[in-house]
Amino acid sequence: MFGGLTGLTDPKGTDWGERMLNTVASQTIRHLFTQSESVEVFVRCYPSSKLLQGSIDSFKMSGRGLVIRREFAVEEMSFETDAVAIDFGAVLSGKLNLKQPTQAIAQVILSEAGINQSFNAELVRKRLVNLSLPALTALSGGEPVSFTEVQVQLLPENRLRIMAKADLNNGELIPLSMTVTIAVERRRRISFKDPQTELDLVPEAQQEISRTLSMALAEILDNMVDLDRFDLDGVKMRLNRLETEGKKLIFSGYAEIERIPRSS
Repeated sequence: MFGGLTGLTDPKGTDWGERMLNTVASQTIRHLFTQSESVEVFVRCYPSSKLLQGSIDSFKMSGRGLVIRREFAVEEMSFETDAVAIDFGAVLSGKLNLKQPTQAIAQVILSEAGINQSFNAELVRKRLVNLSLPALTALSGGEPVSFTEVQVQLLPENRLRIMAKADLNNGELIPLSMTVTIAVERRRRISFKDPQTELDLVPEAQQEISRTLSMALAEILDNMVDLDRFDLDGVKMRLNRLETEGKKLIFSGYAEIERIPRSS
């Protein structure tokens, strides 16, 4: 019964339940990510006999160098639950199933490099290229407009500098540069507010159209980042706050865990 659970040779030991559950939980959580540099899981269950009733005291996970859905890099992620009810029978077969939904305190840290990498993800790119919005096509002679070469620089006080190129499909590339303030809305959206264009490096003949296109890009980004689009199956992230700290963007909130997903 326990043969597939590494290191669990003495079920009479006082911590055999914790060690068994740590092994199963680590294997399960690691499979949620396309890649992971490290994933550590700590399950507290004392006395171990409580596990037989499917009751554990707390569940804590911390991961580093994670990739979600093959394209979204997360520098660090951690969450911790209070008491949780699990299916002990499933644990014996190497699975981790919740008997009822639970919540966990969560923190997610993104790096500036990881954020920039995400702009190459298909889920993001398709919302930035070949746009036929009337406000944009009016500037391009009716041709669809694409925003390319998007780069983000993290600034203090929850500000971002965003640089990009606007391709008008007429052979002309318009450089864009602006700063925006980011904030949490309704605990699941990231808003991009108060855009301020920076035109110092834009040729004078392109400054007016650059300003207009920068405002359009800010509006598109403001409607793009909804956490529900990035949720793992069975897990919803909800945010209480965010902050920029050097080259990192730190999110704090909680996760609503309905069930343990099988993969990312």
